[in-house]
Amino acid sequence: MSEPRDPWARTRRAARPPAPTAHPPYPGRARPAGPAPDRPPARRRWLHRFRIGVAALSALTVLLTGAVWTLYRDVTGGITTTNVIFGGSPGGEQNILLVGVDSRTDAQGNPLPDEVLAQLRSGAESGVLNSDTIIVVHIPADGTSATAFSVPRDSEVRIPGLGTNKINAAYPQTKAEAASRLAAEGVNDPKRIDQESSQAGRQALIGAVQDLTGLGIDHYAEVNLLGFYNLTRAIGGVDVCLKAPVRDELSGADFAAGPQTISGADALAFVRQRHGLTGGDLSRITRQQVFLAAVANKVLSSGTLTDPAKLGALIDVVQQSVVIDSGWDILAFAKEASQIAAGEMEFLTIPTGGPKDTGRGDVLSVDPREVQDFVTRHTEPAPEPAPEAAEAPPPAPVVADVGNGSGATGLAARVAGTLGQSGITAGEVGNAPERTTSVVRYSQADGDAAARRVADALGGIGVEQSDAVAQGRVQVLIGTDFDAPDSGGTAGAAAGGGPAPSGPPISGGGVPCID
Repeated sequence: MSEPRDPWARTRRAARPPAPTAHPPYPGRARPAGPAPDRPPARRRWLHRFRIGVAALSALTVLLTGAVWTLYRDVTGGITTTNVIFGGSPGGEQNILLVGVDSRTDAQGNPLPDEVLAQLRSGAESGVLNSDTIIVVHIPADGTSATAFSVPRDSEVRIPGLGTNKINAAYPQTKAEAASRLAAEGVNDPKRIDQESSQAGRQALIGAVQDLTGLGIDHYAEVNLLGFYNLTRAIGGVDVCLKAPVRDELSGADFAAGPQTISGADALAFVRQRHGLTGGDLSRITRQQVFLAAVANKVLSSGTLTDPAKLGALIDVVQQSVVIDSGWDILAFAKEASQIAAGEMEFLTIPTGGPKDTGRGDVLSVDPREVQDFVTRHTEPAPEPAPEAAEAPPPAPVVADVGNGSGATGLAARVAGTLGQSGITAGEVGNAPERTTSVVRYSQADGDAAARRVADALGGIGVEQSDAVAQGRVQVLIGTDFDAPDSGGTAGAAAGGGPAPSGPPISGGGVPCID
């Protein structure tokens, strides 16, 4: 291998004065008589300096481009990659599958030392793999926001080749079957078996996530226990907040109430705890979402990507603990991700049903159609507002006579007040013969339009035509079935809406307090 060329050689040669020659500098003619000039002409001095400048600039360009290429090579060359992406999403959007694995090896498949496992508060068993964190991050084509969908690890889905099972079984079971098949085929290289079986497991998980969410996966990133541990140390910790103190021996979680900064083993315990939490694994998902939101906020808003020391530490974490798909230009993505405002990152959990026992353990039932509708609602661009329609003419005035046949004292006056809030003029108000059914009557000459308007204002009671109603008026008869209006609302209106949210929304722009 030849020695590398010295990029400064041309500069030194260009800057060195010409050596004396034995022959005249003017070939074919004698040197002009007279004393030598004190300095070269201005044109030659300018050309000489120009050549020096060009040579120096060329050398500097070589050095700078070489440094950039070296950085790119060092960063990307040290990241473990896997060839698992086939297809993807159309239209310039990106969907990234983030997977957290409970693995006792690093990204290259090397076992973690016992002292590291002790710091991670993990058992020393080898070959253990659980994909306990499954999150799909959707970035629209304009790259200005992101939505992260958490998939509970116990979600029951169909896995190709495995039938129906928990979604977190897709990776380890497929990996185990592929490893057994490779060994049966005579492959005895542990590194090759681990690499090829892991690739099969990742592809099975990607397929299961795509089938469940309807999103085509463009990129894949996998981080192990060591990555969670080191990531927070590299960026100086992340801020979280708890509503109450917690202590859990299984995960090692031991936190006070209130806002606090966590890193290292505490960060790992924070994202792993599920025992002692109200929602169990769903509460752990909330922990993971808050953790990732805090990391995103710290990385994108505190200059981590522009701080050489922090960026270098972050790169070390990625190289040691992260596996990405082989087609992902991670440096280009880091530049794009830095443009996402922290507050424009939203974390959601897919809808699930209740737990059920399958005989092999409890699972969470999920409806793929419901999940895909949920994902679509949160990923499709908001429809453009419809053009404003011409103002409709005001409704014709309505006069309503109100008769109270319910027996409830003062109900006719209250109904008249409700109609007044809807722009309906009250006519005669008083008592009527007792009746059970409430109704709005109208004359045949007027039609039912005004009567239906009155009926809607009263919660949708019935209407009927009656020859006893004078033209230009409607008659409201209140029966014992009438749902009396409250002091500030309309009668008969049914309250609706979904359940109240269980907690504050989680985004990259704040630190909500959670259980």
